[in-house]
Amino acid sequence: MYTLISILVPALSALLAVRWIYFKILKLAKEKGLVDNPDARKLQKFPVPVLGGLAVFFGVTFGMLTGCALYYTFNEDIIGQATEFTSTRLIQVMLAMSVMLYTGSLDDILGLSPRTRFVIEILVIFGIVLSSGACMDSLHGLWGVHDFSWWMAVPLTVFAGVGIINAVNMVDGVNGLSSGLCMTCSALFGVVFLYIGDIANAILAFTMVASLLPFFVHNVFGDKSRMFIGDAGTMIMGILMTWFVICIISSGGYASLIFDDVCIVAMVLAFMSVPVADTLRVMTMRVFKGRSPFSPDKTHLHHAFVAMGVSHSITALSIILINLAVVGTWYVAVKTGASLECQLYSVIIVAAILVWGSYIFLEHESRSSSRKAQWLRNFSIRTHLGRKEWWQRFTYFLDAPEFDEHERKNLRNKLERKFLNSREG
Repeated sequence: MYTLISILVPALSALLAVRWIYFKILKLAKEKGLVDNPDARKLQKFPVPVLGGLAVFFGVTFGMLTGCALYYTFNEDIIGQATEFTSTRLIQVMLAMSVMLYTGSLDDILGLSPRTRFVIEILVIFGIVLSSGACMDSLHGLWGVHDFSWWMAVPLTVFAGVGIINAVNMVDGVNGLSSGLCMTCSALFGVVFLYIGDIANAILAFTMVASLLPFFVHNVFGDKSRMFIGDAGTMIMGILMTWFVICIISSGGYASLIFDDVCIVAMVLAFMSVPVADTLRVMTMRVFKGRSPFSPDKTHLHHAFVAMGVSHSITALSIILINLAVVGTWYVAVKTGASLECQLYSVIIVAAILVWGSYIFLEHESRSSSRKAQWLRNFSIRTHLGRKEWWQRFTYFLDAPEFDEHERKNLRNKLERKFLNSREG
């Protein structure tokens, strides 16, 4: 019961905190012109406020503060366990998220060079490793390899962490995608942390889910209330995913004591399958074309969906389902008693088929005039939910604080007339 309360109360606090501060940050962004302007490689048609990451971080911080207060107040072993909660399992990642917040915000507002971002990311991950004593220093029996030297583990951790942060950033291209994927991954990591008894990280994971939920709803369904999460948000999410991966793969973590027949490397790769697989494909294609792997373009999986005419919401949902399909593949492999190596290979193969295969198929069909391509285009038009009555009503409800009284009355009357006409028809 205490574990359930210790998770639900911080999560609820985070959700309410983001709900409270969201429109204040939205108003600030609009007044100061802190917006993401459309250009040739972006999909929006109008400037959109870009400070959503600030609201999410406020929620995470407020929720974790509530979690610490609960731990100190109600835990019997206050000196031992509460100190362990705040110092060993929390401070490093919260400080790292703070640095990422400032870095991302500067990038959103002023613009930072890729080199500056990489240097900061490397230093932050290196700081996490040194301060927590945890890194990716074990394969947990995969290919017969268990723990290995820090001289190999630290560079591997920094390389993987920088890759995860930038992978999360690169999938941020359509409404609800990066936040939806992060909510999904955080929930999956949270379940694992609960199972292995790492309550501090479980609270953090579910608090992130709750913090992202209000932003996700406005980002997908809102119009006047829509904000982008920005680089501040993607860098926060990326460093948090990196922390979760480090905690699970580390030889000194709880996972190494609990899992025997589970390939931990395959598990975390499955959780992060879409960002990792899509980023590897995009960067490889850029290198083969003689370009920098970090040069921007429109060759991500979500761009292929949009090129077929698929709406942002269905695109985000489809890609999240692809990610869950890879997770399901890993889970089936575990339940059928597959070896550690087979679990990893199955995740890699299915991720390549679903992520790379989907891009190749959609990219080919977008240039085709076949009957199948025409059916896909017609299906895409039918699934544009923004045209539905319920969607418009929900958008009006979300946007209401942004309307003045006159606008609110006119829009309400318009929706009511449209609803009455549809019933009469």
